[in-house]
Amino acid sequence: MIGLLIQDNRYEQDIRELLMSFYPGEAYAHEVKDGVDFYVETRLGDGTVSVCIWENGAASEDLSGNGTVMEPGKDQAPSRPEGLKGWKLSDSRTRPSDLSDHSATKNVIKKMFYLMLAARTGKEMPWGSLTGIRPTKIALTRLEEGWKEEDIRSFMKETYLASDDKIDLSIEIAAREKKLLEPLDYERGYSLYVGIPFCPTTCLYCSFTSYPIEKWRGRTGLYLEALFKELEYTARKMEGRPLDTVYFGGGTPTSLPAEDLEALLSRLEQLFDLSRVLEFTVEAGRPDSITPDKLKVLRDHGITRISINPQTMNQKTLDLIGRHHTVEMVKERFYMARELGFDNINMDLIMGLPEENMDDVRRTLEEVRALGPDSLTVHSLAIKRAARLNMFREEYGGLKIQNTPEMIELSAACAREMGMEPYYLYRQKNMAGNFENVGYSLPGKACIYNILIMEEMQTIAACGAGTTTKVVFPSENRRERCENVKEVEQYISRIDEMIQRKERIL
Repeated sequence: MIGLLIQDNRYEQDIRELLMSFYPGEAYAHEVKDGVDFYVETRLGDGTVSVCIWENGAASEDLSGNGTVMEPGKDQAPSRPEGLKGWKLSDSRTRPSDLSDHSATKNVIKKMFYLMLAARTGKEMPWGSLTGIRPTKIALTRLEEGWKEEDIRSFMKETYLASDDKIDLSIEIAAREKKLLEPLDYERGYSLYVGIPFCPTTCLYCSFTSYPIEKWRGRTGLYLEALFKELEYTARKMEGRPLDTVYFGGGTPTSLPAEDLEALLSRLEQLFDLSRVLEFTVEAGRPDSITPDKLKVLRDHGITRISINPQTMNQKTLDLIGRHHTVEMVKERFYMARELGFDNINMDLIMGLPEENMDDVRRTLEEVRALGPDSLTVHSLAIKRAARLNMFREEYGGLKIQNTPEMIELSAACAREMGMEPYYLYRQKNMAGNFENVGYSLPGKACIYNILIMEEMQTIAACGAGTTTKVVFPSENRRERCENVKEVEQYISRIDEMIQRKERIL
């Protein structure tokens, strides 16, 4: 267990997330108590930031390489937790001149902790002290402001200690994003997200809003009735504004029967002007949810992009994580979609799935290369609190989870060998190996919505249980959001309240 002694709790989350990258799965305590292996502490003074690590040890040592050490018993030293013989303290020379600048102060604190933790553990993180989910936003924002690439590279190296490979990847993707987003009207344009919170089953690692479709068999019309009401309201509020992208996510939208998909897409066409839509994505992520009738409905309504997501092409892993389909079914559904004319098919893979090793990853990539999808999204496993893998540790705690630089490099090399380029990137908390999720695509097949949701450059109106509407005010550099309740029964019974929440910001 690690103790946190924090003078200013505004930085608690940042410190904890950085610690979690070095000590995944470790417990944290905010007060001095028995069973704590070591403590970390922050102190803010007049124009100074100090951080220290307390632990049982005979000597104090400066681990930062750019500060000073305070000896035990000195007046200027922090109050020592009882029983600890020494500590390591750093006082940065790159301190912010104004501690009221929260962002600058946070970056200095995290940089100092990173240096100390790297020295203590002998480990380095590919993203350095960065723990945020949108590292490419750092590069994209500066490109929009006219920065040169070499200046962005220096900034990310100095501020976050990120590796050269990750900085180069961020800048490459940001430059591609900037080009892809140029046709969009940030001020007036918007995107539409429709959430379908049903799945065939719940995967072992999943924490998304989803409910087994079997429990709603014959009752999905109740959900659609509420969803239609929210869509009607949203269409009225956004009337006259250009709709750029539409995205059906979940859950698994193709869990719905074909007649529900037909009704939903027909209503959408009645309510919204789709004439200028650049792309329309429907996640058909679970192969066991795909039928010829459903694919024909999607094709007849002009859906331009679908996802068929194996996550892995190893049957033993599919069985373990609760995906009730076979490797052969993935191939069958993929070829079925091709035969029906779908020419933009994405496939999702996950690195770091339980019990998988390098040979398993290599086998998956070989199978995917043979299929030839138009885009490939490579995720690093992130285990959220709501996932079964985390909630039932006594049952799953013995599973081996590994994600290595070699796995990430192999997937990136495979995508590039297929003619794909990285076009968007994001990170999540508790990611195996502390890596990232990267979307690769063939030229002309990138998903603009994926970029928009990550970079927060445009308003996204979201409808459905568990969705979040994000409104962007570009001229004010301001963003506001409102959330819908996750539970389907609650969403249905409180739909008027969900609509009223949107009224505040749309």
